[in-house]
Amino acid sequence: MRVSLQIVVTIMLILFSGLDRLTAQELNREVNFAKHGCLPGYGIKKAGHPEVFQGNSKKKNYFEGWYYKMVSADGSSILSVIPGIALSADGSGKHAFIQVIDGKTAKTGYFTFPVEEFAFSGKDFAIRIGRNYFSADSMVLDIHTDTSSISGRIWMTEPVTLPSGALLNPGIMGWYRFVPFMQCYHGVVSLSHQLQGALDLDGVRHDFSHGKGYIEKDWGSSMPSAWIWMQTNNFNNSDASFMLSVANIPWLGKSFTGFLGFCYFNGTIHRFATYTRASLEFRHQGQDTLQIVIRDRKLVYEITAMRSNAGLLKAPVKGSMDRRIPESIDARLNLTVRDIKGKIVFSDSTSIAGLEIVGDQQLLTSIDN
Repeated sequence: MRVSLQIVVTIMLILFSGLDRLTAQELNREVNFAKHGCLPGYGIKKAGHPEVFQGNSKKKNYFEGWYYKMVSADGSSILSVIPGIALSADGSGKHAFIQVIDGKTAKTGYFTFPVEEFAFSGKDFAIRIGRNYFSADSMVLDIHTDTSSISGRIWMTEPVTLPSGALLNPGIMGWYRFVPFMQCYHGVVSLSHQLQGALDLDGVRHDFSHGKGYIEKDWGSSMPSAWIWMQTNNFNNSDASFMLSVANIPWLGKSFTGFLGFCYFNGTIHRFATYTRASLEFRHQGQDTLQIVIRDRKLVYEITAMRSNAGLLKAPVKGSMDRRIPESIDARLNLTVRDIKGKIVFSDSTSIAGLEIVGDQQLLTSIDN
């Protein structure tokens, strides 16, 4: 089934490659962010689907961004693309943006667009920034400046997704998704999917056909003051996916350390988080290396992560993209999962992992469970 689907997608790419700019940027019930008014029923849509644009009514002190990671079949190309929107604290500074990081060279690019060029679908997850389009199943890039360029189209197929639903399954954050006044919210769009297509970045072609991809997102006013994030779905010997986020979370004048994540292997999604009453222990917490153990009622996760080349990305502070953070997307990660009797049920490693170690890590040493 997978082979036949990939053949169909490849044929479609060949037949319709010349129509990318016309067809790929059509949004179902398109809404221009800078001009729209009230959207009846859209609040319910947002609650049950974290992947869709959440900031439709925001005018200031807000950011929202989607993180697309793409790895070629042979691992020779690793690119992450981050489209989003940023609204400053006083509302005077507004722009849409697309960030790009090359995981092999650690080179980054940040492209800005007038906020009037940001549009979103009023029905499902799809956004348009200028001539660029992003959804759960395709991406079109068409950026050309005096110093850089990136263009091409990517198709995403066979996604592994979390169950969605406004009350019973509100996404990776669980019931925290509905806690008001939080600084930052997190969503996972696709735990893993297959890729077709290619991107040309500054004259270099990156062919992602038969490679793997991953999509997640953040939205709110600011990223946390300190956090750890790691992710991979490119293990050496298995079709698995893993993500962990640990952050210092301010709320109502105080702060606490919380974490969330998932591990997908053998066709099953396992979630662990502060809200599931899992526990997290730092065995080692260095500048570039981490050793972490997570325990819940059924499984124990032993994680070692080592940062490699890091590129500097822009991150939001009160809606403005004024902070610089290092991210490696070719980090090493080792993961062993045991059951409650100590038997190993999963063990694998990779040298293609995303890793961010940001801020004062001492703020993360106390985990509230």
